[in-house]
Amino acid sequence: MRRLSLVALAVLAAPLTAAETVRTVLRPAPSPVDNPLKGLVPYRADVRARFPHSLEFDYLPFAALVTGYDQYDWKPLEKLLDEVAGRGHQAVFRIYLEYPGKTGAIPDFLVKDGLTVHKYLYTETQPLPPAPIETPDYADKNLRKVLVAFIRALGAKYDGDPRIGFITAGLLGTWGEWHTYPREELMAKKDVQAAVLDAYEAAFAKTPVLLRYPAGDRDANQASNAARKFGYHDDSFAWATLDTGKKADDWFYLAALKRAGRPAVDKWKTQPIGGEIRPEAWKTVFDAKATNAKVQDFDECVKQTHVTWLMDSGLFEKMAPAERVRRAEEKVRRMGYDFRVPAVTIGSAGTKLSMTVEVENRGVAPFYVDWPVSFALADGGKIVREMKGTGKLTGLLPGDPVRTWAESFDLGETKPGTYRVLVRVANPLPKGHPIRFANETQDRDVVGWLTLGAMEVK
Repeated sequence: MRRLSLVALAVLAAPLTAAETVRTVLRPAPSPVDNPLKGLVPYRADVRARFPHSLEFDYLPFAALVTGYDQYDWKPLEKLLDEVAGRGHQAVFRIYLEYPGKTGAIPDFLVKDGLTVHKYLYTETQPLPPAPIETPDYADKNLRKVLVAFIRALGAKYDGDPRIGFITAGLLGTWGEWHTYPREELMAKKDVQAAVLDAYEAAFAKTPVLLRYPAGDRDANQASNAARKFGYHDDSFAWATLDTGKKADDWFYLAALKRAGRPAVDKWKTQPIGGEIRPEAWKTVFDAKATNAKVQDFDECVKQTHVTWLMDSGLFEKMAPAERVRRAEEKVRRMGYDFRVPAVTIGSAGTKLSMTVEVENRGVAPFYVDWPVSFALADGGKIVREMKGTGKLTGLLPGDPVRTWAESFDLGETKPGTYRVLVRVANPLPKGHPIRFANETQDRDVVGWLTLGAMEVK
């Protein structure tokens, strides 16, 4: 009959008797900057050599996907998702109807059926020059019908697709950012906004959808969303993020969040927060001292928003100096989740292996999707047996008490030998990185796995 003995992680020469338990403290270490579903996000490209990342972003014009009433061409989106997934990354995307300097985003069939299109020079394009823009009449009944039907079809096809990290709601307003400032009279009214929100809520139960602006019941321009199951994206991050208390700055993200009420303020606990570092801050936000006085403190913005991911072109346009990259890695690592295993208790009785894994979150946000936990035995750097765990990372907030995963496995058919005991949280994307823990023994024996301890099967 097989018998299990435990071996302390650092003292493999001293086997313990069966039915004994060992609690091992695991040393901390910095987690990878390119952990999945968090960190800085470049525009769709292979720029991994410039800064570590796990996400890529791109825009898609509405007309490229919608070819008629209830008629869709998914090839442009499929190309995006497959290209990004091929690099082991997940995609963030936004679909737009209007974009300064670009035409053809509004489907021709709607224009032929009477949709009014407003053409004018858009001036709020700093630091770029003004550009022509085409804004549809969002009150058009056919457009509203097509928007709702498209969202329904998009969710039916892509909700839960492992190639997708996050979707920003888009569709309405300039760049899909739910505003047409300074031509505010052209923005979709609240009833249209609400119809879009209703459609997204009904269509997406798994893939997170993020909105540009927090809004409560009394918001003058935005349909109420504080109580809805959406995250937010601050697209002026580190520029118009912190609440200054000034009336002129009441549109800044945290000021708007507070005005939307407690459900919006607490949104980060259940829904992800993303965004984009403001273009004016790209060149300076990770410097030792920002050269632009308008740039807000990045660390404080991360802390107060609980942000998980941010688009940024500043570190992806070209190779940055090593010291700037080092500072950026230190700051970006604090975004989103940051899981560590402070200790593990491994016990044996007969052929039964039992484990209690202690897990804590030292980041600023939780992990928002349910990925499977697996345990394994490794010999000589190779997995010889893998076992499905029951533990979860979702809902573990920063500052929460340590969460314990209690697991039990029967190893009666395992060949005699000394094995490393490992754990990982797997990425459902075939080439995607698993979640890696902030411990010294992460990747020590097998890449992608955290080594918890060792045991002997006799």
